[in-house]
Amino acid sequence: MQTEVNILGVYLPGLLVLMLAAFAAARLVWQALSWTGIYSLVWHRSLFNLALYVLILGAMSSLSQWLLP
Repeated sequence: MQTEVNILGVYLPGLLVLMLAAFAAARLVWQALSWTGIYSLVWHRSLFNLALYVLILGAMSSLSQWLLP
């Protein structure tokens, strides 16, 4: 994975870009879980959301090694 990403002349760390993408993906999953009512089965919603975000970020980080040059 690249260590830096150039956006309009501003170099950003690659992990920051992954974190923003993971947050957007997690936000979609949170909306889907809220819409389906699965959150009624969860004891602590904030901890569940944090754990889900960390899982998505880890998956995206692992996949970026193969997908990005």
